[in-house]
Amino acid sequence: MDLILLCVFLPLVTMAWGQYGDYYYGPYNYGDNDEWVNVYRQGFNFQCPHGQVIVAVRSVFSKKEGSDRLWNYACMPASQSLGEPTECWWEEINRAGTEWYQTCSNNGLVAGFQSQYFPSVLDREWQFYCCRYSRRCPYSCWLTTEYPGHYGEDMDMMMYSYDYYIRGATTTFSAVDR
Repeated sequence: MDLILLCVFLPLVTMAWGQYGDYYYGPYNYGDNDEWVNVYRQGFNFQCPHGQVIVAVRSVFSKKEGSDRLWNYACMPASQSLGEPTECWWEEINRAGTEWYQTCSNNGLVAGFQSQYFPSVLDREWQFYCCRYSRRCPYSCWLTTEYPGHYGEDMDMMMYSYDYYIRGATTTFSAVDR
């Protein structure tokens, strides 16, 4: 009898585990046909749906197109352990042609980006859309140095583990490399 139950339930458990894994750790959907949220040298505004945060960032660089990048993002619902979003806001603008470091204030998580390209400096200004949740995030923050290692490298950064979030970003700017 136990062997029969095992044969019946094992495929169901395997299927349910596979669906669970796809939801939390599966490939991120950047949109149909790998569409980008911008075209070179143009501004854009990207916001995740309410209750979701950015979990993946993809970017390709082109020196020919004004040393600019195409950008794409993927969103995912925030963990239920964080509760519901209590407020969302736009942070201050990070000006083009300068180095900057910014994290969302008030324990916020990044849920969107707004950016404008400036041909005079061949650089972008950025503004983060941040959301705070009813429960404080139980983590310490650190900067990843993996993406990209050089200004002209493409990037495809994903949060592979659930409960890891993007809190901010930093950049470098070189008047020589632009």
